[in-house]
Amino acid sequence: MHRSRRRRSAQGALCQCRFGIGAQPLGCRNARREGRAGVTQWRRQVPQFCSLKAALLAVLFTAIRPSAALAQLQVLPDKEPQRVFAGDGRRIAVLFHNAGGSLVTANLRTRLYQTSSATAVLLNEAPWKKLEVLPGQTVIESTPLTFPAVKAETRFAVQWVEGTNKLAGTTEVLVYPPDLLKDLKPLVGEEPLGVFDPHNQLKSLLKAAAVEFQDLEDTGLENYHRKLAIIGPFQSKAQMPVEAGDKIKKMATSGVAVVWMQPPPEKRQELKPSFYTVPEGKGSVVVVQADLIANLPENPQAQLSLIHFARLAVHPEPPRLPYLQP
Repeated sequence: MHRSRRRRSAQGALCQCRFGIGAQPLGCRNARREGRAGVTQWRRQVPQFCSLKAALLAVLFTAIRPSAALAQLQVLPDKEPQRVFAGDGRRIAVLFHNAGGSLVTANLRTRLYQTSSATAVLLNEAPWKKLEVLPGQTVIESTPLTFPAVKAETRFAVQWVEGTNKLAGTTEVLVYPPDLLKDLKPLVGEEPLGVFDPHNQLKSLLKAAAVEFQDLEDTGLENYHRKLAIIGPFQSKAQMPVEAGDKIKKMATSGVAVVWMQPPPEKRQELKPSFYTVPEGKGSVVVVQADLIANLPENPQAQLSLIHFARLAVHPEPPRLPYLQP
């Protein structure tokens, strides 16, 4: 009699698993043997889900749960996309962090995608290097990559992959054509751009972008009376022309728009704005601190900033408070 009651209880038992509850007389297998009030219930320990809904939840849980390796090695995200020109050997920097409690040794690969708002096209996949990162350590790495030719700003993504398919993180990259400075042409029209560039950084870029210019080192600042002049960049104050401030003021007074790039500070100076506009007579001067145009030949952001300052010199705008309603 006791044995018969035990079988009925086992058949009528309410089965429970960690993903849900379902009344399945003989189907629940995530259970245990219990004894209560003289009735023994047998619950099996082989994992099985109690309902279709519970099974689907389990599949989803498994899909989104990161593996232990992924939780350890991760790429720290950049504050903004990195910017490079199209071509070979464009160096991309990356920060790896080991969030785990043990040494991570990873064989890493790179995947390069060209992306848009709706698509991502794989362009290249290649082995990179073996990396060891101590617990809690962050390491700075970089690698040269080749980006295809583009006609305008184009988005790319670099995936850093551990082994064959464990994604450690992604780096966003904006790629630009090498002739960005051609956008200076509409500001000068048919007239040559005035350039004072003792290190030939800007002049070589203008030649590559087919922008006509007048070398003010040869003709002198005081003899330029066209629309736009760019003075600099300089590596030190000693490279600036004699009485540069007075000569540039006379140029602006006569109607020339001037972008005046400052040399790096030789010592700690008083706080200054990164750039500002000074109206002078018929023209204006945009004074730019050195860090905004650093590494002009290799830095797309520096060239984009220079174009912006040139537009601001030709078409000055009064300072405005931010976040005003139009």
